Amino acid sequence: MKLKEVTALKKLLSVPQKIVIIPHKNPDGDAIGAALALNEYLNLSGHQSVVISPNDYPEFLKWMPGTQGVLNFEKQHSDALSAIEEATVIFTVDFNHLSRIGHMETPVKNASATFVMVDHHQSPDSYASIMYSDVHMSSTCEMVYRLIEAMGDTEAITPSIADCLYSGIVTDTGSFKYTATTAETHEVAAQLIRKGAQNTEIHNRIFDTNTPSRLHLLGCALKNMVILPEYSTAYITLSQQELDDNNFKKGDTEGFVNYGLTLAGIRFAVIFIENKEDGIVKISFRSEGPFSVNEFARKYFNGGGHTNAAGGRSDLSLQETVHYFLAQLEKYKTALTA
Repeated sequence: MKLKEVTALKKLLSVPQKIVIIPHKNPDGDAIGAALALNEYLNLSGHQSVVISPNDYPEFLKWMPGTQGVLNFEKQHSDALSAIEEATVIFTVDFNHLSRIGHMETPVKNASATFVMVDHHQSPDSYASIMYSDVHMSSTCEMVYRLIEAMGDTEAITPSIADCLYSGIVTDTGSFKYTATTAETHEVAAQLIRKGAQNTEIHNRIFDTNTPSRLHLLGCALKNMVILPEYSTAYITLSQQELDDNNFKKGDTEGFVNYGLTLAGIRFAVIFIENKEDGIVKISFRSEGPFSVNEFARKYFNGGGHTNAAGGRSDLSLQETVHYFLAQLEKYKTALTA
């Protein structure tokens, strides 16, 4: 964190505040871990803080300390609106455009609170008065640790805060294997373990806990995988019917897209997931090497993220979305196979 940001944040938090912390819609381990850790830290620091999630999040993340206090904007609408209206400070974590919070966008835009952004994605918007934005960080949870460190409060990190932060780091680094993982990331993880993070149990809860229906869905996804060696690309499709047939629960497809990159010679992996309730196809992109899926997602699929990991969406049908993707892919054949 830069001195200017630290000074501004210390001044803002020098008096008790009513604080709302917001992760992005469909929060993953990094988003919810960062929100919960920051929430506990701020409450311990004498503020009145609450996490409001735009919607529900996967069951395999609901063991995290503090999760029972999260307000679900869709299910606890009145309480969430009141908290937003009364907030003097709003932290947004793991996203940098208010469009990422779905139906919360309008009430949040209308809030009179001071905004603080904590995020590691590219091309941040300018809605926040205090912006802690660092695309070189492995995760927002690593950033929250650095934020607490910059405030001079690492002694305030409890075992439950450590659990939440470690969970987000291990999620967004893919168990420390993604290229954004640095020596500093490992140093933060080590500090969190010293603070009481249950690293083995966290790995088991996030990566090694399955249900029969999720494994059946994975089998379906792998059966649907299409490999395009001439483009160093592999993609997976999952229709709404296939999701329904396999008793899909939120979070069940987490990590499926990465299977494409385990194939020799594949640099670009994509998964297309039909969501008829929202009328969209949700898309996840992953790459290895210099090919920027962030740029690809932004240009063609109303998305974005990181160089090697991004998301997007399509309003076309599943079949039309795949056809559109393949038409754009032709333009990148040289970049993907050079």
